[in-house]
Amino acid sequence: MGNKKLRWVYLIALSIIWGSSFILMKKALIGLTPMQVGALRIIITAVFLLLIGFKRLLKIKRRHWYYLTLNGFVGTFFPAFLFAYAIDKIDSSIASILNSLTPLNTLIFGALLFGFGFKKRQLIGVLIGLIGTALLILKGVELHPNQDYFYASFILISSVGYSLNVNILKKYLHDLDALSITVGNFSLLILPALIVLWFTDFSQSFEVNDESLKGIFYLTILAVLGTGIAKIMFNRLIQISNPIFSSSVTYLIPIVAISWGIFDGEKLTGMQFGSGFIILFGVYLVNRTK
Repeated sequence: MGNKKLRWVYLIALSIIWGSSFILMKKALIGLTPMQVGALRIIITAVFLLLIGFKRLLKIKRRHWYYLTLNGFVGTFFPAFLFAYAIDKIDSSIASILNSLTPLNTLIFGALLFGFGFKKRQLIGVLIGLIGTALLILKGVELHPNQDYFYASFILISSVGYSLNVNILKKYLHDLDALSITVGNFSLLILPALIVLWFTDFSQSFEVNDESLKGIFYLTILAVLGTGIAKIMFNRLIQISNPIFSSSVTYLIPIVAISWGIFDGEKLTGMQFGSGFIILFGVYLVNRTK
């Protein structure tokens, strides 16, 4: 299968996997704290990846480790905790819509920091996306006063981290295969994650009951499928396409995530749907070819 077809296969598969990640995180948070969810997600993923790809570490050269460390922290470590805290406070469907700003941030930071060019219509798309984001958050604050929409900023920060991750991979790690990049990332992150978990007193505070066991179950699925396997696929997608196309997986993620959210009892108003479409239209302008 050629790269042009293969990238669409990866894009659709990732949208289903990552679109389901929001509800898995929400379920895991029933029995675990946000800090524990973030740390355990990284630890479980790291163990899984080292089991299947430990030998790939031998392919990584000294010059790669700086960029692997940088993109590992901004694109995986910090977002794992930021998302866990955000989904603990706001609906998972709203979080997925806000996450769709990643392609816009990929364009902005790709131009500012990595020398990638952009067109006038793409800048218009960025501005439209920002308007949709503001409307979505303001309406959410109005309709859900019991939810703390300050934590929506955590999703926005994560989307910046994801955009930096995409640009770093494309510019500096293009000569490494996807599995080597992913295994390298998580081999660096496992120790900081273990330290964070230790400070949560997990070994002392964890109680074995139905909720906690379900939380671990959902988190394991999230870590292995939604982080480990999906990261390998995403890194490969970046290599066979371009940064903006790769990050446009967030076009489709909200469709899957909102479907799961509605199934789980979350509700979105017409205004919030409209705000989501404004964001996606902005993303469309950024990605549209001539």
